Order: sequence, then structure tokens, then C-alpha cells
Amino acid sequence: MENLAHSSSVVVRATPEAVYDLVSDVTRTGEWSVQCRACSWEDDGGPRVGAWFTGRNEAAGRTWETRNQVTVADRGGEFAWEVGKGYVRWSFSMERVDGGTRLTESWAFLPAGIAFFHEAYGEAAERQIATRTRAAHEGIPITLETIKQIAEGAG
Repeated sequence: MENLAHSSSVVVRATPEAVYDLVSDVTRTGEWSVQCRACSWEDDGGPRVGAWFTGRNEAAGRTWETRNQVTVADRGGEFAWEVGKGYVRWSFSMERVDGGTRLTESWAFLPAGIAFFHEAYGEAAERQIATRTRAAHEGIPITLETIKQIAEGAG
């Protein structure tokens, strides 16, 4: 298995704090994500370490939900979460640059996720992992461009 981690960046004409405020509002994820159609905080959640949220995803004619826990909530720095029991890690990191903020989206399939897929899918695990990996690689640049448009007021 290769390419089980991926990241891409875009420069957004906004402050790191403004970009963080946008991407850490998981209730807006459906506005920019290729696959995640909606997210909602559990209990009194919010962008803080330890908070949980549920995501509803759609792809290839199927719908599923994930439970996610915030692992980093550093306003203007990074917002990150893990899917399930440490299966996949997603993050948005922000870096102040001339002209605004370099926003980087990162994704990594973690060892617990690989083990989970082998347990859940058996012989089909490698194909399922490859499908999820391809979706992340293809979706990240689209997501970043959409976030850029929203943050800059064009979306």
C-alpha cells in the first residue's frame, strides 16, 4: 500500500484566524467537502480538543456516518480530528504568508484504520483502502479551492 498520506495547499486571501474559524465550524463542511455532506457536533461540542462530531458521507451510491474526535484546536494554527477509533486523521493547518494564509489540508490512513478495514472487509480490504485513498487524493484539491472561494467571499 502506498500513498496512505496526502496533503495539498492553497493560499487564501484571509487571516489565519478567519480561515480557522471557517474550517473549524464542522457544521459548514457540506459546503466544501466532495464526500462529506453534513456534520453536527455532539452534545455541546465545538472546535475544542476532545469534542466529538458526526459526519454524513455520500459516495458511489452509498451513504454512511462517521464519528470523529477533535485532536487539535489551535485557532489560526491547526484544526485536526480523527475518524472512529484512530482510523484516519484529517487536518487543516494555517500559516501566515504574504497575501494571506497558506491553508494545508492533510489526510492519513492510520494503522488502526488499516487493521479495521482488514477486519471489516477481509479479502476486499485492499480494494476498499485504495478507493478511500483515491477519494482523499482527488478530493483534497477540490475542497481547498472551494474553501478558498468561500473565505474570499466568492462562494
